[in-house]
Amino acid sequence: MAKLRVGFIGYGHLGKFLVEKLRELPDEFEVMKIWNRSVGEPGVQGLETLTAENLNDIDLVIEVAHPKIIAEYGELILEHCDLFAGSPTCFADQELLEKLRNLSLMHARRLLVPAGALWGANDIQKMADVGSLKGLTVTMIKHPTSFKLGSPLFEINEKAKLQESEETILYEGSVRGLCPLAPNNVNTMAGGALAATNLGFDKVKAKLISDPKMTDWHVVEVRVEGDDGFEVITRRNNPAKPGAVTGQLTYYSFLSSIKESRYKPSGIQLC
Repeated sequence: MAKLRVGFIGYGHLGKFLVEKLRELPDEFEVMKIWNRSVGEPGVQGLETLTAENLNDIDLVIEVAHPKIIAEYGELILEHCDLFAGSPTCFADQELLEKLRNLSLMHARRLLVPAGALWGANDIQKMADVGSLKGLTVTMIKHPTSFKLGSPLFEINEKAKLQESEETILYEGSVRGLCPLAPNNVNTMAGGALAATNLGFDKVKAKLISDPKMTDWHVVEVRVEGDDGFEVITRRNNPAKPGAVTGQLTYYSFLSSIKESRYKPSGIQLC
């Protein structure tokens, strides 16, 4: 298989990790360009240079910045190359999801969505494909300082920071309703809604908990319901210090998803 020429959008902790790891695989990947909202580091370009001309020598753009990037640049990118959407909370906007889905099929491009911290994503997708998935609930528990939230969740979480040991439920409802309020924190839930194709963003349930006791972990609990009382419940403890938006092992999950993406067909694909 030919070497994949890659461009990155986002050069924070996750972006730097992925760039470093892909550069250790020179026979498989070549990092051609790096775009970021702030510049200053060598080789990093501003988003104003993310143009059709600068996409001509790229096979895959990897976004690990913010869901607004997909909304603003997704169409341009898919007209020229494949797109790895590391911030799938943007797809809670159904119009954007349908537009980019259709565009990916029209141009025979791949719109890739990483499973991230969603344990059992492929199994969920298999059940959804045959219609046996009856319910999916994703619960995420983090330290109060690990959240980047919009109002009114921001105000609720500020009060949660004053607690010493008591957890606070920030949100309970549909994934679609939560994504705009916590776009950086619930990509795992958005991935679940995309995997659960027969349920989608409206019927996949989300529960977001702020817990001051979570000083060493991010926790993701997934409850899958099927026919005749079938049920699977998993709990994923991901090492993470207070203030970390992304847990340590999710970095490696993203790396594995990028490697796996090489073998995916066109259209929206979970990897």
